[in-house]
Amino acid sequence: MAEVTFKLDAKVPEGSIAEKWTKYKSSVPLVNPANKRSLEIIVVGTGLAGASAAATLAEMGYKVKAFCFQDSPRRAHSIAAQGGINAAKNYQNDGDSVYRLFYDTIKGGDYRSREGNVHRLAEVSVNIIDQCVAQGVPFARDYGGMLRNRSFGGTQVQRTFYAAGQTGQQLLLGAYSALERQVGKGAVQMYSRHEMLDVVKIDGKARGIIARNLVTGELERHFGHAVLLCTGGYGNVFYLSTNAMGSNVTAAWKAHKNGAFFANPCFTQIHPTCIPVSGDHQSKLTLMSESLRNDGRIWVPKQKDDKRAANDIPEEDRDYYLERRYPAFGNLVPRDIASRAAKERCDAGYGVGATKMAVYLDFKYNLVNKYGKSEAAKLGIENPDYDTLVRLGKEVVKEEYGNLFDMYKQITGEDPYEVPMKIYPAVHYTMGGLWVDYNLMTTVPGLYSLGEANFSDHGANRLGASALMQGLSDGYFVIPYTIGAYLSGEIKTKAMPTDHPAFEEAEKNVKARLSHLLNIKGKQSPESFHKRLGKIMWEKCGMARNEKGLTEAISEIQALKKEFWSDVRVLGDMDGFNPELDKAGRVADFIELGELMCIDALNRNESCGGHFREEYQENGGEAQRDDENYMYVAAWAHEGDSKWELHKEELQYENIKIAQRNYK
Repeated sequence: MAEVTFKLDAKVPEGSIAEKWTKYKSSVPLVNPANKRSLEIIVVGTGLAGASAAATLAEMGYKVKAFCFQDSPRRAHSIAAQGGINAAKNYQNDGDSVYRLFYDTIKGGDYRSREGNVHRLAEVSVNIIDQCVAQGVPFARDYGGMLRNRSFGGTQVQRTFYAAGQTGQQLLLGAYSALERQVGKGAVQMYSRHEMLDVVKIDGKARGIIARNLVTGELERHFGHAVLLCTGGYGNVFYLSTNAMGSNVTAAWKAHKNGAFFANPCFTQIHPTCIPVSGDHQSKLTLMSESLRNDGRIWVPKQKDDKRAANDIPEEDRDYYLERRYPAFGNLVPRDIASRAAKERCDAGYGVGATKMAVYLDFKYNLVNKYGKSEAAKLGIENPDYDTLVRLGKEVVKEEYGNLFDMYKQITGEDPYEVPMKIYPAVHYTMGGLWVDYNLMTTVPGLYSLGEANFSDHGANRLGASALMQGLSDGYFVIPYTIGAYLSGEIKTKAMPTDHPAFEEAEKNVKARLSHLLNIKGKQSPESFHKRLGKIMWEKCGMARNEKGLTEAISEIQALKKEFWSDVRVLGDMDGFNPELDKAGRVADFIELGELMCIDALNRNESCGGHFREEYQENGGEAQRDDENYMYVAAWAHEGDSKWELHKEELQYENIKIAQRNYK
């Protein structure tokens, strides 16, 4: 590993934090409408960031090509988000503000995110809700018609807007509708069942992509004056995660190998409320929304290896450990803290369920005391009995979380209205991603990265309900301005023919790699290699890491990579539909990414957010940051096989006082 000492230029505007974005928008170069019609933009990925960006840029007059590997943009993984989307509207009149959202996000990310980007995100958040309401997104409303909010982890205000337990689905349908309107007008060309397999650079600038038609197997060349990667996160490097099984890192990884720096790859978020692993047969995990922590209380028995059923354990024998350890935030501490606390209790012998690797998430207390009593009062029922309170409370909880409860019952066979849910942490979101500047441009001119695919807004830990906020912020409100700073200098650039030598060379390389995968003809499936990689990553670069384990993991992944390229067996051929070939390419990229993640984790000798090095902890297991030596973004440049060069973007905090995170 080499290290470069010069600073990356984040291009954050000068001036006070509250005025940076406003001044930027007033001074950024623009592209006039006539010129927009001759500029082509490629958008890869059609989740919240991609669909909103493609729709908005097409509405502005640009020619847009949008690509997704699914059969429809509606199947993008954004649709799986459940709990809500943050915005500093302060409808609750409980003290929220743009600054407080900005502060909570910086603090929640353990002071490892860029101030300028985070404040812009907080500013733009208030516009996102208005945009989505205008699109018809059915946010929950109170009796008087006002939009409702609920609580999420890491905050002491209610700023999360939601649509029952299917917020991501409703928001994506809004963005999808806007996208399809542009497709209908001919402003967007939609390429579904296409996977980007390389970025094409000409004279150092991103000028297009090589995509594979996943139905016919044909390789296609597509030109663009700019390329936007909106391809989500890389949590599936762990094999078992809450991500859709198709979610992968390939597009971002191809960009990385073509010169785009990869930032903070070791910053992985572990979500505390996942349905636990039930056996080796599983290929993915299912998330229960963080919104459930709004009303659920998390506990374990006070007695080790307690054999009693949950409902048979009396109140005095229950340890509400988050409420005990973090009284100020209780069950609403940030995800990384809640996850580590659950792991600690299970490791200490207090876990529940068949595997003993689970804790209880119990709704009975608030179902009765919060909702049941409130409903009884509304109905004028004096001195209601317990059964009445339960019945009335269930009706409210069903309205708030019904689809989540139904999902849990369908998967586990247990009714969470009657017995507590069992939950355990699982890989969910990745804060790392392609390095981008304030304009969302990577280190490759003309190549942008939006949403979870970039690193920019969440630091070392993302607060719940902020992923949807960032995706829509980047797509609807940021990239439409910032892309003008680049494209205003490209108006004289004519569309380049795809028989240009750079396109021919890129397609040749893609074809050679696919042929190589097919011709190895080994004995092991791509899936088996993925599963082995995931085991290494979870055990040695998961919820906790240490120097010994990370060093071992790097060696093991290097050996796995060598074995993969000598013994993988990919059935079928390159022509036509071949999901095994698609899978093999993605697994090969995951293996390389896994190595970089472990290198990054080994290099960062501190604990912060989702990166918990066991050697660096204090006060009974709290993360021990090293601000003097590690207050930077680690941006890695690819230098060849198993070789990377470290570049640092030093983080400056001018508007927030640096402190140890305290949720007690």
